Amino acid sequence: MDTPDHPVGMRLDERAVRVLAHPLRSRILSELRLHGPATATELAAALSTNTGATSYHLRALEDVGLVTDTEEGAGKRRIWRASTDHHSWTNSGFADDEDAQTALGWLRRDYVRQFAARAERWLDVEATWPAAWVDRLGLSDALLTVTPGQLADFQAELDALLVRYRRAGEGDPTARRVHLAMQSTPIDLDPPEQS
Repeated sequence: MDTPDHPVGMRLDERAVRVLAHPLRSRILSELRLHGPATATELAAALSTNTGATSYHLRALEDVGLVTDTEEGAGKRRIWRASTDHHSWTNSGFADDEDAQTALGWLRRDYVRQFAARAERWLDVEATWPAAWVDRLGLSDALLTVTPGQLADFQAELDALLVRYRRAGEGDPTARRVHLAMQSTPIDLDPPEQS
């Protein structure tokens, strides 16, 4: 995937959420984002599925703007890439759409599963990596006491930091792509009183 100076993102609408909330489509998009352009046949092999199903789901993802044909293929051999390197949504944006809420609920849980699986794959191989990497990769957590506005400010600062470091190591043969997953959840699950 081409990597512009700033990340290319997409705000998911109800239709895109419904399309993406599918086990194979979610995995196809992740595969293209992580490993770059591929044909339906290459994706099918990587995801242990068949080319027909992969082609069908690529077209569904294309219809909502999440993937695009690079137009570099020959004949029926189309090469696909992710159209964006991230997407986002506002949970409350789907408050009046029960189908979109259901799809988004599935999608969010699917991402948690994908992130956990990626973390476990790292734990399986970390002993083979140099200490300089192992000491900096992995897991950490922190506790914050913030208002919704303060949390929004914090997230904006993190987003700016991500933009700053997104391509910092480009061209350095010792650099590696690193997946950073962020999650914020309240400690006390009882909702606060409305003010």
